[in-house]
Amino acid sequence: MIVIKDAGELARMRTAGRATARICDKVARSIWPGVTTRDIDAYAARLMADMGVRSAFLGYRGYPGTICVSVNEEVVHGLPGDRRIRAGDIVSLDVGVIADGFVGDMATTVAVGVGCADVLRLLATAEKALYAGIDQARDGRRLGDVSHAVEKTALAGGFSVVRDFVGHGIGRQMHEDPQIPNFGRPGKGPQLRSGMTLAIEPMLNLGAAAVEVLDDGWTVVTRDRSPSAHFEHTVAVGDGGAEILTRLDGDV
Repeated sequence: MIVIKDAGELARMRTAGRATARICDKVARSIWPGVTTRDIDAYAARLMADMGVRSAFLGYRGYPGTICVSVNEEVVHGLPGDRRIRAGDIVSLDVGVIADGFVGDMATTVAVGVGCADVLRLLATAEKALYAGIDQARDGRRLGDVSHAVEKTALAGGFSVVRDFVGHGIGRQMHEDPQIPNFGRPGKGPQLRSGMTLAIEPMLNLGAAAVEVLDDGWTVVTRDRSPSAHFEHTVAVGDGGAEILTRLDGDV
């Protein structure tokens, strides 16, 4: 069942969303050549402790990290470890926070001294696809409208869309109904209603769409080892458009 949040629940989700956005922004600003993905994860853990919130990922189905840190060909669910960031890398951060009983979830991909125009365009297109999907998250639209907007933007940019992993509903649990593919047909799927809260998260590849999971059981990589970009926001469906709950304070 797709849950519609009331005003009180939405207020608590805003609290979780703001905390998630602040942490994600600080962690993104801390990435430079030489740091390890474990360093990045440890910094996120300190920030969460300082803010009095908890990781939504740590221990989830056995996941061992505070956040997901995925580098270059790693699409999602990258495990923090000894891998050092180098100039020319792209680093995807997926941050989930539990605050006041509700979950915020967002992702961004950071370019670390990247000079490749195609890779930079991949990141720009993935973020553009996210906002194209968000623009469709309004009362009366269909879930397929969100999915189609993401896919259309990705393909127009010349990139492939990961089909094996999807966005999701979110609230008291990190994963609620519905699943939100990044591909689909407009006008199809469940009808969206004000108060639904969704985590929309395009994953775009520079090469082919196919992915695989590494032997660690978590890290998803592109099968052809091409770079991948991941962007995500938690949003609330509204009458005139979506409210981005994981937007930094002061953002327009």
